[in-house]
This record gives sequence, C-alpha cells and structure tokens, in this order.
Amino acid sequence: MAPVVDTPLGILNAAFFIAILIWILVDSLRESRRSDVVYLKHVPKRFVVFSTITPVFHVILSVLNFAFAFHEYWREKIVSYYSVSLALTWILATLGSVYSMKSIRRENKTWPLVLILWWFFATVLDLIFVSVKLFKNFKSLDLSFFLLEENVVDFVSFPLLLLLWFNALPSVWTRKRSESEQVLLQKKDGGEEEEQEDEEAFINAGIWSKLTFQWLNPIFRRGQIQKLDLPHIPSVPQSETAEYASSMLEDSLRKRKLENGSLTKAIAHSIWKSLTLNAVFAGVNTVASYMGPLLITNFVNFLSGNYNDSSIHYGLILAFIFFLAKTLESLTQRQWYFGAQRIGIQVRAALTGLIYNKSLSIKCGGPTHSKIINLISVDVERIGDFCWFIHGVWLLPVQVVLALVILYRNLGFTPSVAAFAVTVLVMVCNTPMANMQENLHSKIMEAKDSRIKATSEILKNVRILKLHSWESTFLKRLHQLREIEKNWLKKYLYTCSAVTFLFWTSPTLVSVVTFGVCIMVKTELTAATVLSALATFRILQEPIYNLPELVSMIAQTKVSLDRIQEFIKEEDKMQFMTKPTLKPSDIAIEIKTGEYSWEADDQYYKKPTIQITEKLKIEKGQKVAICGSVGSGKSSLLCCMLGEIPRISGPGIEVYGSRSYVPQSPWIQSGTVRENILFGRKMNKDLYENVLECCALHQDINHWEDGDLTMVGERGINLSGGQKQRIQLARAVYNDSDIYFLDDPFSAVDAHTGTHLFKKCLLKLLSEKTVVYATHQLEFLEAADLVLVMKDGKIAGSAKYEDLIACHTCELVDQMAAHKETIKQIRPCCEYKSLSKNCTPCQIQQIKVAETNLEENRTQLERTKEEKAETGRVDWSVYSTFVTFAYKGAFVPIILLCQILFQGMQIGSNYWIAWAAAQRGSVSKEMLIGTFVLLSGGSSIFILGRAIFMAKIAVETAQRLYQQMITSVFRAPVSFFDTTPSSRILNRCSTDQSTVDTDIPYRLAGLVFALIQLLSIIVLMSQVAWQVILFFLVVLAISIWYQAYYITTARELARMVGIRKAPILHHFSESIAGVATIRCFNQQKRFYGKVMALIDDYSRVAFHNYATMEWLSIRINFLFNLVFFFVLIILVTLPRSAIDPSLAGLVATYGLNLSVLQAWVIWNLCNVENKMISVERILQFTKIPSEAPLIIQDCRPQIEWPTEGKIELHNLHIQYDPAAPMVLKGVTCTFPGHKKIGVVGRTGSGKSTLVQALFRVVEPSVGWILIDSVDICKIGLKDLRSRLGIIPQDPTLFQGTVRNNLDPLEQHSDQELWEVLRKCHLADIVRKDPRLLDASVAENGENWSVGQRQLVCLARLLLKKRRILVLDEATASIDTATDNLIQKTIREETSECTVITVAHRIPTVIDNDLVLVLDEGRIAEFDHPAKLLENNSSSFSKLVSEFLRRSTQNDCQNDTM
Repeated sequence: MAPVVDTPLGILNAAFFIAILIWILVDSLRESRRSDVVYLKHVPKRFVVFSTITPVFHVILSVLNFAFAFHEYWREKIVSYYSVSLALTWILATLGSVYSMKSIRRENKTWPLVLILWWFFATVLDLIFVSVKLFKNFKSLDLSFFLLEENVVDFVSFPLLLLLWFNALPSVWTRKRSESEQVLLQKKDGGEEEEQEDEEAFINAGIWSKLTFQWLNPIFRRGQIQKLDLPHIPSVPQSETAEYASSMLEDSLRKRKLENGSLTKAIAHSIWKSLTLNAVFAGVNTVASYMGPLLITNFVNFLSGNYNDSSIHYGLILAFIFFLAKTLESLTQRQWYFGAQRIGIQVRAALTGLIYNKSLSIKCGGPTHSKIINLISVDVERIGDFCWFIHGVWLLPVQVVLALVILYRNLGFTPSVAAFAVTVLVMVCNTPMANMQENLHSKIMEAKDSRIKATSEILKNVRILKLHSWESTFLKRLHQLREIEKNWLKKYLYTCSAVTFLFWTSPTLVSVVTFGVCIMVKTELTAATVLSALATFRILQEPIYNLPELVSMIAQTKVSLDRIQEFIKEEDKMQFMTKPTLKPSDIAIEIKTGEYSWEADDQYYKKPTIQITEKLKIEKGQKVAICGSVGSGKSSLLCCMLGEIPRISGPGIEVYGSRSYVPQSPWIQSGTVRENILFGRKMNKDLYENVLECCALHQDINHWEDGDLTMVGERGINLSGGQKQRIQLARAVYNDSDIYFLDDPFSAVDAHTGTHLFKKCLLKLLSEKTVVYATHQLEFLEAADLVLVMKDGKIAGSAKYEDLIACHTCELVDQMAAHKETIKQIRPCCEYKSLSKNCTPCQIQQIKVAETNLEENRTQLERTKEEKAETGRVDWSVYSTFVTFAYKGAFVPIILLCQILFQGMQIGSNYWIAWAAAQRGSVSKEMLIGTFVLLSGGSSIFILGRAIFMAKIAVETAQRLYQQMITSVFRAPVSFFDTTPSSRILNRCSTDQSTVDTDIPYRLAGLVFALIQLLSIIVLMSQVAWQVILFFLVVLAISIWYQAYYITTARELARMVGIRKAPILHHFSESIAGVATIRCFNQQKRFYGKVMALIDDYSRVAFHNYATMEWLSIRINFLFNLVFFFVLIILVTLPRSAIDPSLAGLVATYGLNLSVLQAWVIWNLCNVENKMISVERILQFTKIPSEAPLIIQDCRPQIEWPTEGKIELHNLHIQYDPAAPMVLKGVTCTFPGHKKIGVVGRTGSGKSTLVQALFRVVEPSVGWILIDSVDICKIGLKDLRSRLGIIPQDPTLFQGTVRNNLDPLEQHSDQELWEVLRKCHLADIVRKDPRLLDASVAENGENWSVGQRQLVCLARLLLKKRRILVLDEATASIDTATDNLIQKTIREETSECTVITVAHRIPTVIDNDLVLVLDEGRIAEFDHPAKLLENNSSSFSKLVSEFLRRSTQNDCQNDTM
C-alpha cells in the first residue's frame, strides 16, 4: 500500500474501529437495564441460517487480514497502518456480530447500522482494489497473479464481503415478514402498537432514516402484500395538515392586510421556515454540482500527463472526491425536491381551506360555482406546483456566478466577461417571450373557465337536455368553447417551442462566443480548459433550459395568485350576513324599513328586489304565512330575513334565536337519509321518530332495504321531488330551532301528504315555535296568526287572514276568488256534500309515500358511488393509444430522429473542439471554431424541428382525447349521470384534461429524450473501456428490480391521488349549492371540518406518493454514481497508450451528468406512469356504454310524425336495473290522439317512470309503446324526443339570456318569443329589464323565482308546438290565479295536441278527457273523471275528496289536531 493512501485509509479503519467499540459498550449498557425484552416463539429457519453464517464470514475475514498483516511485517519488516487497522477492525467486528446475533434471533432485530456501514465500506474499497489490479494487469493475467499473497486476500474477501452486504437485505426482509406475523398476532390480541408505529413512521424517523427515506419501508412492505387503500397510508406531519396550514395562512393574511400586503407575502410568511431549510439543501446541492466542472481540469490534465504509481494515487483521490461530491449532490437534491413537494402540499391545503372558508361566507350573486371549482382544481394546484420551482429564482444567478468563477479560473477575465454578457443577453431576450407566455396562459385560463362553467351547468341539467334532444346542440357549444381554448393552447405551446429552441441554442451560443473570444485574445485552449468550460456550460444549461419553464411557471402562478386574490377581495366586498341574535324578549323577528337587492352591482337593474316601507314585529310562537303571485318576492323576503340578500339601505332585519330553513329548491347531501336529517346533530331517538312521523317518512324508510341508512345520490338525484322536500323539512324540524323559515314546502307533494305535513308538522310539532312559511296553497293561510301579502317586492298587506279577506281592495281577495273558482270547477256543491259524507274530516288514510324511485336506483348507486380505480400497472395499450392518437403516430419517428441527430451532433461538436484544442498547430483556429459552430448550429436546428413537431402532436392529441371523452359522456344514458357525481366528470374535464394539454406529452417525450441521452453517454463510455457495459448491465438490473419493487406501491398511491381529489371538489360543489342552508343551521364549522379531513386524506396520499419517488431516486442515484466512479477508476488505471486523453476527458465530462440524467430518467419513468393515469381516466370515459342511436337511417319516421298523437302502451314492464324490481308492471292502455290525459297517483306509484319510458330514458323490459302505430323503440332517440315536448318536474334555466333560454336552438323570431311570453304572463316581468330578451339569467336561474322558472319552461314548450306534450308537475310552484290563467292558455294552445299531465293538484287534471290512476306500478283506474267520481270508493274520488275537504274555507279551522 502506497504511503499516500495508507494513512487516510488507516484513519478511516480506525474510525470504524472506534464506532463499533462505542456501539458495543453503549448497547451492552442499555441491555443490562432492559426488562421488557420480548422473545419470539418461532424463528424462521432462513433467519437462523443467515444469522449463523454472518459471524463465520467475519472470522474468515479476520483471519485473512490478520495473516496478511503478519506476513507483510515478516517479509518486508514494515508495519502497515492500513493493514493493522483493517485486521483489528475485522476482529472487533467479529465480536460485534457474535454479540448482536443473540438479540437478532431473540427479538427479530436487523443487524446494527454501524456493522452494515462497515460491510459497505469494506466492499466498496475491496471492489476498487480488485478493479485496479485487474485493469493494470489485464494483458498479463494468469494463475500466478491470483496466487500472490497480496491478491489472495482481496480476491477471496470480495465474494465474502458481497455476501455480508447482501446479508443485510435478507435480514431486513425476514424482519419485515416476522413483523407482519407479529401484527397479525397483535391484532388477535387487540394490540395496535405496530399500527401506531406505522402512523408515526416519518415523525419518529431518525436523521439517517429521513436522509435515505427508510421510514417508507413499512408502506412498501404492505404494498407488496396487498393492494393499498387509504387506511393503510399514515397521516401527514402536523405542519402539512389542512387545519394547521390554513390557520397559519389566515393569521398571516390578517397581518398582511393590516400592512396592506398581498396574498403572495402572506403565503411566504406562513412557510418561511420550511422554505429556508429547503433553500439550504438547494444551495448545498448547487455547490456540490459545480465541484465536477471545477475539478475536471485537474482530472484531464492528469490523464494527459505522464504518471507513475504516486500519481495514480492522486488520480484515485480525485475520483473519490468526484464520487463524494456526486453522492452529496444526490442526497441534498432528494431532500430539496421532497421538501419542495412538502411545501406544495402545505400551500395547497392552506389555499383550499381558505377558499372554502370564504365560499361559506360569500353572498349570493358572487363568483359562480364553476369559477370557485376552477380555483381549486387548477389555480391552487398551479401554486402548489410552483413550490418545486421557487428556488430557481435565486439559484439561477448563483449558478451563473459559480460558472463565471470556474470560467475565470480556466480561461481568464475577458472570455468570462464575454460568457457573462451572452448569458445576460439570452436572459434579457426571454422577457418578451415570458410576457407572451403569461398573456397566453391567462387566455387559456379564461377559456377553460368558460368551458368548465358550461360543462358544469350542462351536467346539472343533462336529463333536461336529453328529454328535449338538445344534447347535440349543447355538445356543439362545448366543442366551440374547447376550440377557442385549443387555439390559445396552440399559440402557447408554439411559444414554448420558440423558447425551447432559444434556450437549447443558448449554451451553444455562449460556448461559441467564449471560445471565439479566447482565440481573439490568444488565450491558450487545451483539452482540459475546453472540457472544463463545456462541463460548466452543460451544468449551466440545466438552469438556462429550465428558465423558460421557470418563467412560464412564474407567469402562470402570478395569474393564479391574482385570481385567488381577486376572489378573496370580492368575497370581502360581498360578505353580507345577518347572524342570529339572542334577545330575551317576546319578539322573534323585527322587520325594519330598508331596501334589498340580489343584483346590487348590476348597472342595468336598479330596482331593489325587496322594499320594506313599514316596520313589522313577529312575536315568538306565531305562524306567519307569506303569499302572493309568481315573482312577487315571497322567497326573496325569506332570504332577507336570513341575511342572504345584500342590503342597499336601512338598518336591516333582526332575527332573535336559532333558525332552520327549508329552501324552495331542495338541497340534499350525498350520504344516508339519516345523515341528511340529523345534519350534524346527535341522535335523539324520540325526537327522531316524531320527526319521521310528522314528515310522513316512515313508510319510505320501512320500504327501503337499508331503512334510513339508505344512500342518497348527488343532489338527491335518486329521490323524487316529494321525498327531497320531506327529508329537508325533517332536517329543519329535527334541528329544534326557535324560528323556522319554510319556502313553499307543500308544492312538491300531493294533497294527502300536504295536509299531513301541515297538520302534524306545522300545527302540532312546531306549535310553540315561530314559523314563517311561503305558500301558494291558500287553504293553509287561515291557520296563520299573520299573513303577509307580497306584490312587486313589497309587503302589500299584513294582518290576520280574516281581516285581509274582509278588505275588498286587498291583493289576497283576488287570490282567494281564483281559488274559489277552482273549487267550483271541480265539483258542484251538492256533489261535494255527498262526497264529504263518505270522507270524514280525519279520514286521511295512512299516507302511502313508499317510493320505488329510490329503490330502483339504490343498488346501482351503491355499486358505483366509489370511483372505479384501475389496478396494476397502466396498460401498454394506454401508452400506445396516446402516442398514436394524433396522426396515427406518424410524427413520432421524426421527433426521435431529431433527438438522436441532436444528441449525436452535440457529442460530435464537443469532441471536436476538445480534440482540436489538443492538436496544437495542426488545426487552424478558423477550422476549429468553424466546425464547432457548424456542428452546434446543426444540432440546434434539429431541436427546433423537435419542438415544433412536439407542439403539433400535443395539441392534436389533447383535442382528440377531449372530443372523444365529452362525446362519449353526452351519449351516455341518464342512469350514468344518476350514479356518477358531476365532480367526477368535471375532474376529468379540468384537472386531467389540463395534464393532457400541457404536461403528459412533454413528460413522455422527456423520458424518451433522456433515455437517448443516457444510452449515448454509456455508448461513449464504452468507447474508452468496454468493461463499463458489463458494470452498467449489473447496475441496470438492480435498478429495474428497485423500480419493479417501487412501482407496485407507487402506482396505487398515484391512483389514490387522482381519486382523493374528486371528493374535495364534490364537497365544494355540494357546499356552495347549499350555502344558505349551511349558514342558517350554523353548520359552517362542521362542513369546514369535513373539508379539512378530505384535504388531509388527499395530502397524506400525495405526501407518500412524492416520498416514494425520492426513495427510489436516491437508491438509483447512488448506483449510477458508482458507475461513474467505476469509469473514473478505469480511466485512472488504464495505460496512457490505451486511451485518447481528449476522448477520456469527454467521457468524464459527460459522466458528471450521468446521475442527474439517470435521476431524470427514473423520475420521468415513474412520473409518466403516474401522469398517464390521467389519460387512463379519460380513456375510461371514452368507453361509456351509450344510449340507443340518435338517428337510425333505415327507421326514420315521416317528417310530420306524429300527426294524430295516439299513444298505445302494451304490457309495459319497466325496471331500472336487471337486479332491481319492476317499477311498471304490465301497463296496457291507449291514450287517444288530441285528448288530455291526467296521470295521478300516490307519490312513487310510477308516474315519472311512465314519462321516462315514453322518452326512452329507460328502455322497456317487456312490452312496447306505439305512437301513431310507430314502435318508438325502433327509431332513433333524436327522432323520438325532438317530436315530443315536456316540462320537467324541476324547472331548469341556463346561464345566459332570456332569449337563449326560450330558444336554445335559435329557430324562432323575436315576435314569436314575445308571443309565448305574453301567453305565459311573463312579458311584463321581462319588460322590467331594459335589456328585454337579452336580460341576464344567472347560473341555474337563481335570479328568477321557481314559479317564474316554471313559466319560462312552459313558454319554451309552447314555442316548440309539438303534437304530444308532457307536463310533469308543470305549475306546482305557481299561485292559484296564475295557474288558472296558465291552464286556460294550455287548453287553448294545445287543443289539437295530446297532453299528458302528471300533477298533484286536482284542478290541473279535473277537466281532462281521461284520468289514469297508477298504484304501485299498475293501472288502478283509467276513465273519464266524471265516471271515476261517480264511484265514491275509487282512488281518484278519494283524492278529489281530500283536496276539496282541505280547500274549503272553514275546514282548516274545524280540523283541530
């Protein structure tokens, strides 16, 4: 051993000797104090074998090294410090292995870390010695070489050391297996210690564990055994929890606001500690990465000079320093990247919580639902992603300075200044590009907002679109919006292509200018200085190459921050809430003078929505009824009392006590029926049962298989209107509040149910409560203590019912006159008396409200509620489909060829200038620089071609994927939307589509390009020493094993990341829709807590997903650092005649990037599969089973079909699912043409199902339907649905104008539009807005009352002029007077039509030609109303009797409870 190496290695051996000795002493002392040792009952046989072999190997190695040290002293009379220290350390390690063997067997521990590190150190050192000796004597190898004493020890030790090193792996593996068994045993015994350890794996991990990500091993172990689910994933550290991060940001934002700061400063202030630590790792990583270019000059000079044994040791030391620098670079890079991702998780959690909190306090008329969803799904994600780039802002100048220092050291002052000037020039040139990128990205986001908004609205109302056969038109609109987005995306990606070309060319430009200046100022260029400069430019190329992405990310993040900042400011302006006030008095509500307006900021609509001119006090316990015509302001007055409408003037309305609210449009949460009723309150069994009884829910619950634990779909999609109304009424009653606000709670239920709810609920259970209820059922007014009559947004009258009726000028008198007229139309007084004799006042039969609707869909709902996740690796067909989606993959070979030619010319140009610089005098300066420029310029051209083709493919692929997905979604049956939350579809249209637009193509291409670069470097290395191929193959095999081990767990984590995002969006969407109810019930904290839990679920999956990637990267990095180290050892030890110094220097130069490039390959390899899950999810939605064809060319009906409108039902059986029961059971009847048919029945009798069968929303299982002798199942859906007209139960308006709501297909003139508005009594309302037909309609028609929406839907139907019309509860929310006028209009306008009316109101169907009574899916009665009324025992007769009984003036008063 040479003296230059003997001493340092001897010191390292001594250090390990001391470390092992300390460990033995400390551990023995600890063992002596322990009393809680757990002995294993069963030790695996393999475990025993390995634990026995290890000490044996130690003994052999100790003997070998001791013998060699003795032999060395005996023969050469010298004491080698290295040999003696090595022998002594092995002897002590032998003692340590024997000592630890007992505890390993006894307690199932792994080998001590100090021994494992010693094995690793000894293995690497022996590998170096063996390699050096082999390469030095490669040409003269024979048997005698291996028999030399100094060689025997090394060659015999090497396999033993390898076995020792790999012994650590089986030990760990066996320990994990045994721990798994222990977990099972502990679970049997009820213990949860292992679970607790897994939960706190990261928190309790030591420095070494965190540095190498060993704390992830339990998750990988579990991932190998079973499919990972959310409960298997430990929680995130405290700093990343949503509650902590959100509170930190809000505190910071509060302080910043006081200082007039911005959201950016608030975020920075809340994460500055994590950011600072992360910056330290980034800085150390940067310094370590520049060690290579700094030392490459020394290394190339060493290779170029004459060397002896001592200089070889110098070369080995250089190689070792290179290896240490690369290892330090890898370790700090992994910590840097993981720390950045942790900060991103924290920022995402904080911003999501902040936006949700603001959303719960924002008033109506604020930011739209879709805009808020886009803030979460796109902007928050973008800001979180920026945390990965944030240090690039300050690292870039640091890297430039370090590069200039190295250039100055090698080339001198002038070339360094030239290089700096060109670098600055390139960066300055990027400014206009950055501005352009920012502007284009803003345009993309605006276009995306519009598309997502339209998509969200369409998904909410997709049933209506299909019933009207409008889906093709609305799909075309979405395609147009996407086309606008695509055009901006195309410009953006082509701009990115220009930036890519500019910055791939910039290192070439810098090197050309620098070397040119060197020639001009006659600076001597040598292979060493040239290669050092090239290595510097190559490392500098990464930040310069990342600069466009950094600038782009800064631009995008700034846009996203501005959007969120604008939302927060907008919220601060719009927050206008009245909180309940507790006041010990007899006053419940104090209404003071003032003005309120939904559209306070609307420049076109100056008139206030509600104008209160007189003070009014409502006492505790009073029942207050609000009545009035459609659009008079009933619902708005209730909202004023709740504080939901912005106050323009006046002191406001004071509400004293807790509140409950039942909105007119039911708001139902996803979850169980019980959860909807309890709404966060504890179960009080007696109260709960009373509420179910009063709200007529017992029959429903008893009918459902799971009772009140039955799952309810999104927005209560699988409940009928009556069920939704009764469930939300039960929710309000169970809340046991002081004051109740009920907005038309009886309109969606039939006469029997309405009476039951009024008596049992309002007059009995809530008898001591203050109740304010708006209603159109005038028969419910007399029981009120006070009646408020609304007209044009003002309280036209307020008094007791008797006083208002006595006043002939009161608005209520006109309403009552219309009501009496309705009663007279139904039955003459004498006939009513005969009926009433058979129907005593309390003869309300047990109300049959058992609904088949929810039962029909329950099985399918529960089967599909959880989002389907693929298992296993992403199928290769997903990759091949994606790659060949655009132009059938024709451009892919061209792009690959461009990359290969670029890489080849880059290597060629670098080799040329290094070789030519060494040929002093034989190559002219002009030839040197000219050839270099030519080769470098050629490579830049290929980069430009690659970038342009990539942009073209990316745009086309994204566009085609979107078109196929959205077309497939639009062609899906209605049942798909019933069981698939809209947030799940929106997630694919927003987050996944954004990933496909701008991320996946470049990730996938980046992987391929990096692989080409990696292979080119390996090929280049093999030109110097072919042996590197063998070593590379070994490392590659280990890397593949690691990757295979990793991907099983990582894949499931990545899928969970995608799946766990949707519940957050769904909760957002649901909360925004019911924000008024949430606030009224004072449930903000509970809903906020729920979203915090959902964010934490997402964060814990994302946290471990990022960590697993770093776990893999750090191991693969180390392996490839070994490859580089191995190459350097070869270069040092090979004879000079065997290598070209320029080529060898070039290999070393490229080798500096080997680990970075490899890490990029592995990172992209894993990230691509994770990102490809977005493509997989989109492709899932391109294969949705579709409805029947829209048009069947061979079976198209006549243009004028249907002419008569005759409908024949024959033995019709309907079921919603093959596993579900029949809903319609053998319905056979004929609806004659030009007749009016009323369809009545108890709630859930099959009325809506009959309508759906007519429109083929659900196909007949048995039987058929003929319209004018045409079997509707044999024609296309568009031909069928476009010839029918319908007003659905839930009135639907789209955001836009009155014009495009009446005529979405733009087929009618303004004159026709005004005509139908006049017939539906809407013309005067529309004329109040100066924009007339272009007056705005808010999202979901929120600025129109429900009754007005129903009238618009009626106008839309009359405009279509169809032969067959279906009215499904068409006037349920319209006052009696308006209803009478509307019924008259319907009779006049549809005299030549077949009209099918599904109604709860008896007056709506009493004058029909025929009445069909359904009962449990069968026809109970079908005849003329007069004939049915002749039979007092008929179902229809009982329905009419009940309506008449409750509608007579004095009955409500007489029917006491």
